[in-house]
Amino acid sequence: MNKQISNLISIALLPLLMCLLVTATFSQTMDRIERGRMKDMLKIVRSEVKDKYYDPTFHGIDLEARFKQAEAKLDQATTTSQAMAVIAQVLVDLNDSHLFFIPPATNLNVEYGWRMQAFGDRVFVTEVKPGSDADAKGLKRGDQILSIGGFQPSKKELWKVRYYYNLLSKRDRMMLTVISPGSESPRQLEIKSKIDKLPRNITFSTYFRIGEGNEHEDNYEHRFVTQEPVTIWKFRTFAFDPAQVNSLVDRAKKTRGLIIDLRGNGGGYVDTLENLVGNFFTTDLKIAELKGRKKMDPQESKTRGNSGYSGKLIVLVDSESGSAAEIFARVIQLEKRGQVLGDVSAGAVMQSMQHYQEMGTMSVVPFAISITNADVIMSDGKSLEHVGVIPDETIIPTGADLAARRDPVLARAVELLGGKITPEEAGLLFKYYWKD
Repeated sequence: MNKQISNLISIALLPLLMCLLVTATFSQTMDRIERGRMKDMLKIVRSEVKDKYYDPTFHGIDLEARFKQAEAKLDQATTTSQAMAVIAQVLVDLNDSHLFFIPPATNLNVEYGWRMQAFGDRVFVTEVKPGSDADAKGLKRGDQILSIGGFQPSKKELWKVRYYYNLLSKRDRMMLTVISPGSESPRQLEIKSKIDKLPRNITFSTYFRIGEGNEHEDNYEHRFVTQEPVTIWKFRTFAFDPAQVNSLVDRAKKTRGLIIDLRGNGGGYVDTLENLVGNFFTTDLKIAELKGRKKMDPQESKTRGNSGYSGKLIVLVDSESGSAAEIFARVIQLEKRGQVLGDVSAGAVMQSMQHYQEMGTMSVVPFAISITNADVIMSDGKSLEHVGVIPDETIIPTGADLAARRDPVLARAVELLGGKITPEEAGLLFKYYWKD
């Protein structure tokens, strides 16, 4: 199995989850049997983390004491959603972007009908599904989100909202406070979700990303646009077969400039990252050292020599660019191979493995734990965890840009490579796809 470096930004979990879970919509009431099951799940999580986490000191945290406190809190939980939040909290307290609990999947598929992202330290609506209740209620792309269920989102804490609403407690409606570009009057919206029941035999995929749920697979397809003298490569995930990397890079060789757009790319496989790096350097390269419980081989790339890409290179990043995407961008910076444009990246850079578990015999309950097996130390001796990649040129779209579908970041990148495209034209190059 490929090692994974995905994109959950973990910091202290604050009271958000427990506050919201009091009114969870799809929450099962706890009985004695269910409480016992939650305690068994907690014990499995404890055992896995204790045996496999990269730092045997757990950053100075008394792990045993934390799990004992969590067990006591399970006695007070009244719903399964509250119990899941208790288990999640123990791992989040270690402040590690790749250490998190993946709860049992439900057979409820919830489509909220809108998407959001942080730009700088503000959060904006980036897409609204046509025909959704969000659309009917007047939610617009470019609206700034002032609160979600009474919680004020920011870049550092946006992941908590996603983790809660997409995994721990799906909702049939959300309360939003938003303000449109140019307006002085916030408005409150109650937006209903679309809920579908799925087959009972739910399994985990081999790649898990905590982000906007229910994504259309076409959003993760590699897309290329030629804008002479530049090729633009929309690169949304590293979670694909590393053997495909060379042929993808070859599609860009006809132009003397290449823009790799890693905005929204949450990471993926280490092997894919290594193969991609090897296409942009004429010698083998040590990407990063790995700091784990035991000595580990570094992340290294093997050059393609003259078969790789030798033209000018610009990499685009934003607040959603995590792990492998951040590592690639930082290598390009450190080795002075090209420029990085956009917003500061997620700062979620560790190496992890997902460990899948099952409970029960007649009725099997699957769950999983993502466990960090190494910190990633770049060639400058520093980790990107909680720091991110700081672009060579910071360009942050405004709410007005989003509303008008302008992309000033991509337009600037094309300009730097000798091409010409307006922000309006750039904003129309890559369509967002919704599931039916």
